[in-house]
Amino acid sequence: MYAIFDNGGKQYKACIGDLVKLEKLAGKVGDSVEFPVVLVSDEKGVQVANDVAGLKVKAEIVSEGKDKKIIVFKYKPKKNERKKQGHRQPYTVVKVTAIGAATEEKPAAKKPAAKKPAAEKTAAPKATAEKKATPAAEAKKPAAKTTTAKKPAAKKAE
Repeated sequence: MYAIFDNGGKQYKACIGDLVKLEKLAGKVGDSVEFPVVLVSDEKGVQVANDVAGLKVKAEIVSEGKDKKIIVFKYKPKKNERKKQGHRQPYTVVKVTAIGAATEEKPAAKKPAAKKPAAEKTAAPKATAEKKATPAAEAKKPAAKTTTAKKPAAKKAE
């Protein structure tokens, strides 16, 4: 059984127990993460689209690090322009622990809220002071545009 899941605009193929190298994820080593599934292949066959809408790939963060350095060298001939940069892409390695239905957290049992007496509900609304226009506020308002009358077009002599 394997699944193809989405992360960071890329798709990855994974089986249970696989180590997958992804772009840097927010989280610490040991945290568990979930990814949306695009395709699942198992003994029933291949499932896509609406068939896998509720499925998730569950994984655990194993390690984090940086890739090998790549050199970015920009050069323009006959201009004496040279720019050398290095880059190391951060990554996160995750271990796929399960492929299946998303884990839904069960909401805690909520106690019904105590009803307030009717006298508190019909309290008088607070009076609000009117805002006075200040010179600074008036300066921020856009000035009204004035239009000028257009002159008629000149007549052609025949």
